[in-house]
Amino acid sequence: MIYIGSDHTGFELKEKIRIFLSEFGYEVEDCGAFEVNKDDDYPDFISKVAIAVSGNKESKGIVIGGSGQGEAMLANKFKGVRCALFYSPAVAKKSVDISGRESDDSFEIIKLSREHNDSNVLALSARFLSEEEALEAVKVFLDSPFTNEPRHLRRIEKIKDFEKVN
Repeated sequence: MIYIGSDHTGFELKEKIRIFLSEFGYEVEDCGAFEVNKDDDYPDFISKVAIAVSGNKESKGIVIGGSGQGEAMLANKFKGVRCALFYSPAVAKKSVDISGRESDDSFEIIKLSREHNDSNVLALSARFLSEEEALEAVKVFLDSPFTNEPRHLRRIEKIKDFEKVN
């Protein structure tokens, strides 16, 4: 199950992503917004996505806002949610891994969020991404597996330990 949500700023992009996911056979639950209302507030919709993902370990979520920042901040407040923010390919134009290997894959940051952190929610920026970039980001997010490497599992367990503090 893929849960998706946005406020008015991300509404149009959310609708395109929802259709894209459905066309590829994903089961999608739309958590709103269901219309453009400039007075709505993203926490009302993003919290529904985060609650759903928090309660279903096999699910994923996609949240969309103007920058994606507030959406990511909110989603990460929920136990078991590990939300990664993707602004645009331009921000991640070139990366260098620990061995010094350079990559021109501008979506690698999404792959790494899945492979290393088992991210289960993706926050997207409606203001900084084209429709094509957003759809590619979603595809990369859903196609990238978690590695289950011991060092990554250990780090995720430490994140879970901090959830208990609050």
